[in-house]
Amino acid sequence: MRLNKFLLLVLPAMALASCTMYMPPETRTGTFAYDKNFLMKHDSGIIVLTNNDSSARIIISPKYQAKVFTSTAEGNDGRSFGWVNYKEFDLKQPDQHMNGFGGEDRLWLGPEGSKFALFFKPGTAMTIDNWHTPAAIDHESWKLDSTDSKNASLSKTTIMQNYAGTELNIKLYRNIHILENADIAQILGITLDTTVKAVGFSTATSITNTGTTAWDKTSGAPCIWNLDMFTPSPSVVIVVPYEQNTTGKIATTDYFGQIPPDRVKTVNGTLFFKADGKSRGKLGMPPNRIKKYAGSYDAANNVLTLITYDFDTKATYLNQEWKTDKDPFVGDAVNAYNDGPLANGTQMGPFYEIESVSPAAFVAPNEKLTHKHSVFHFTGSKDGLNAIAIKTLGVSLKDIQAAF
Repeated sequence: MRLNKFLLLVLPAMALASCTMYMPPETRTGTFAYDKNFLMKHDSGIIVLTNNDSSARIIISPKYQAKVFTSTAEGNDGRSFGWVNYKEFDLKQPDQHMNGFGGEDRLWLGPEGSKFALFFKPGTAMTIDNWHTPAAIDHESWKLDSTDSKNASLSKTTIMQNYAGTELNIKLYRNIHILENADIAQILGITLDTTVKAVGFSTATSITNTGTTAWDKTSGAPCIWNLDMFTPSPSVVIVVPYEQNTTGKIATTDYFGQIPPDRVKTVNGTLFFKADGKSRGKLGMPPNRIKKYAGSYDAANNVLTLITYDFDTKATYLNQEWKTDKDPFVGDAVNAYNDGPLANGTQMGPFYEIESVSPAAFVAPNEKLTHKHSVFHFTGSKDGLNAIAIKTLGVSLKDIQAAF
């Protein structure tokens, strides 16, 4: 009898505690469901693409410049891999310099700096006060042309003026496709087993010259720029393999001041860059140095991230530096950025980025240039992730964790 009374008192209490402790995924920061719910409040037209088993998903926003905002490998309860800048959505007016909404694959156009810069008006000093992101890739909506469960196509028509005073008439087009696990394995040349969860997507971005004159070295030409924004942790390390059997510098490491040596190093054909979101720094690697892949490993959350991209070692890449005295047609093809506090103590993030850039779009009227870029995330058994890292990046998880 006493036992029955005890059970009658305790079991309802346990059930109540269980209900109280459960939080649906859309209320838990860091989950895919939370970010989907948040983004739907600001863009009712967001698109969710899923792969065949429905655990891998990505979110695309026409309102926010055709961004792939985030992805997951494990459904609504799964980790949200993209960085979303929640506080930016509350601004009543667009920021005059940049509206950093986030997004794990956002589109920019280059060059940012140089005598053909798109981010500075002609004749102005290249300082932060005069730096303005073009509206079409910053805060204007895009047109959704078509979509189904695995693809979305979006476009934007715009006019930009570069630092040399050239008016560029532009049509931008993005096709975004979520990948099946078999596609991921084939693209990367890896084996995926049941111990690893994966998500991958590809973007093909085109820029068309809709004007009446060619884009060349006299007028200046734009380029396509994919920037992937992710959430840092104290243990994130960016990995950029590079060619050793070539000439010239390995990387530019002083875009925003020299990156300290305890944050960037090169070892036997691999560049390691600490990406903890605590020290602002950017680096870039020229096209004759880069290889097929770049990526990062977050040991704290056991996430391996990879990107792969089009590149052409013989093509012309644009200088993005905020300087007019350097050759505007010598630039980097892959970049990485670690966010950190500015001199005044403010900070947009924290976040970190891995980026790829197309060659210069030297195209005649009605011609276009297309740049393909793919993003992959893996989580699960460390042995499974380690095999993928070795196959693609050429280093083990142990090597990555030991870098700093």
